[in-house]
Amino acid sequence: MIEEQKLIDIEVKDLLSQAGDLCKSGYRLVQIGCTKLPETLEVNYSFDKDYKFINLKVKLNDLTVALPSLSGIFWSAFLYENEIHDLFGIKFTEMAVDYKGNFYRTAVKRGFNPQNE
Repeated sequence: MIEEQKLIDIEVKDLLSQAGDLCKSGYRLVQIGCTKLPETLEVNYSFDKDYKFINLKVKLNDLTVALPSLSGIFWSAFLYENEIHDLFGIKFTEMAVDYKGNFYRTAVKRGFNPQNE
């Protein structure tokens, strides 16, 4: 069986409403991942319901923009968000649990994006 997957580009301002709609429709948060591209950082949010995956993709060209935390909708999101903050330097607002950059001990601060202090 091949699972159905959708990839949807969204703006930061639409993240909470899109995630909230997915939660109300019975989707669960599968993962939040971040990728460093030459000009930007890309954050992918994956959701699943009945083997149907929906992936929301947010591109951050301006690294001073903070992403809203999904931990108010999906409690476990705070784990992914703290990890992304520590490794890439992306800020999140209103995390349920904020380790303030101390979730991981790393030899290099913001190891996947060291210029973002």
